Amino acid sequence: MPRRPLKAHAHPAARAALAAVVASAALTVGATSPAHAAGDVTVDAGGRGAVIDRTYSTELRVRGTGFQSVKGGHGGIYVWFGTVNGDWRPSKGGKSGVNYVYVPDSETKDNAGFQRYVAFPGSSTAASANGGTMSASGAWDVKLMVPGPTFTAVGRNGKATEVDCRKVTCGVITIGAHGVRNGNNETFTPVRLADLSGTPAAQQPATDEPGNAPAAAQAGGAPAATPVKAAKGPAKLTVDHASAFSGRAMSFTVTNLTPGEQLTVVLDDGLAASGPFVVGADGVATGVVSLPASLGGGTHELRVFGASKKASLKFGVSRDPDAEPVSAEVSESERPVGAWVFAGVAGLVFLASLVVALRRIVRGRRAQA
Repeated sequence: MPRRPLKAHAHPAARAALAAVVASAALTVGATSPAHAAGDVTVDAGGRGAVIDRTYSTELRVRGTGFQSVKGGHGGIYVWFGTVNGDWRPSKGGKSGVNYVYVPDSETKDNAGFQRYVAFPGSSTAASANGGTMSASGAWDVKLMVPGPTFTAVGRNGKATEVDCRKVTCGVITIGAHGVRNGNNETFTPVRLADLSGTPAAQQPATDEPGNAPAAAQAGGAPAATPVKAAKGPAKLTVDHASAFSGRAMSFTVTNLTPGEQLTVVLDDGLAASGPFVVGADGVATGVVSLPASLGGGTHELRVFGASKKASLKFGVSRDPDAEPVSAEVSESERPVGAWVFAGVAGLVFLASLVVALRRIVRGRRAQA
């Protein structure tokens, strides 16, 4: 029996099986080696952009997108304010206190707001995250306090460094939290300095009398108005009840304070905090405090701590009606890499077995011929 027809039928099958093996290997490599670009950070100071006051403290809103979000992963990211030099990234060998320094703060949920910790979704340390939880797409949003243009930084090595942002470039730093190095989540966003308070230092009155605040120059060079002293009696605190929803920022106003002093606000027993804020010449201070997304509905208390007065107010909080429920389903992109590797190896073994079987069939037919 001639063998040529048998070869014509057997070889295409073998070649097809080998091609499938090569294609499967390529797909397996592609599935187990995903690429990820570094995240983007946006910094804003009350609609003025990435800027801090050259004299007073500043509250920044810092938002991140495109960060690498690891579902159930340990840690998350730290958000700091500081300065960097050289190849500062920890993933590249950068050292705290040497290549990057930042404003010190306690690593607790109720710290002063100079440091934020954003946890990965489902992280075992999410309960201590004062910056909320990163979304599955790598988005997050925090409020970060900057004490001023100068501060004393303390690195992990215990070294204290005097930082003057008027002489060096300062900005917002993000790195992996809890010792986890991740180059995809390491960023530095510089800020500029400006007179956000509208009170130039050269126009401050030379007086040591208590109760006086810096006088702001009026338009056209007119004499500055006399500062308004705080009225007698207790401070009065009001909040924006319309924004009192879990996971949102709630604004507040405090009146009847001493001009020029600083104050901080604390929610309940330290669930959230904001400040310090500088009281204006009229004895009024305004600000916002972020209500945690995990905050339960019901009655809560906001407390104000100033140098001369304190105030507190109980208010109702509702759950955010626009909050989307978290699905328990896991998307294909979120499945562990190990599952993809197992599936790829299993596919290769199956295809290899198929090739061996085809070769045996071909050899058997040749032997019969």
